Amino acid sequence: MTIHAQALLFDNDGTLVSSLESVQRCWTRWAVEYGLTAEDFGRVELHGRTAAEIAADLLPADVVPAAVARIEKLEVEDVSDGGVHLLPGTKDFLDALPADRWAVVTSATRRLAEARLDAVGILPKMLIAADDVTRGKPDPEPYLLAARELGVDPAHCVVFEDAPAGLAAGRAAGMTTVALATTHQAHELDADLVVKDLSALSALVTTGGVEISLRG
Repeated sequence: MTIHAQALLFDNDGTLVSSLESVQRCWTRWAVEYGLTAEDFGRVELHGRTAAEIAADLLPADVVPAAVARIEKLEVEDVSDGGVHLLPGTKDFLDALPADRWAVVTSATRRLAEARLDAVGILPKMLIAADDVTRGKPDPEPYLLAARELGVDPAHCVVFEDAPAGLAAGRAAGMTTVALATTHQAHELDADLVVKDLSALSALVTTGGVEISLRG
């Protein structure tokens, strides 16, 4: 199978980098500080959503701004303690792409996203973060904004995601979707192509864009 694209749009956490251990540590500490239980967390979708949306589901509205600032501080500080690492295939795949043909589109704040990307040596020319949109994934706004900024028709963009919310956003934007089974089981992911991680794919730059294929 070969997918043709003019722009490639990558989620970050669970797609390019692994931050699960960091997220677990920080959100557990945050929950204790705000008196939340495991049952509280069990009733909301966490992965692939912005911290502001999660906090709004769990806490009174007047507490949310301070709570969001607190979780951001905890997660940024955790990055310096080795809280993130590259997922398999990330570096080789990104190195094969022209800098102006791809972007990172994340539900994290810009401050947190830049900290995590910097920690693993990824320097995207374009980053769309939670601060840049009014509606986060699964709304298509983040991916549509990235396509607009790159000057590419959404129909010619490919989204790489590990979370159902992100894949839903990509589909709603009218983009081809590639799911990475890094944080969810393959059968839980609805996408045009499902692979284990980026090491399963190769990218070939052509005059018309980028050809994405399964490795041998």
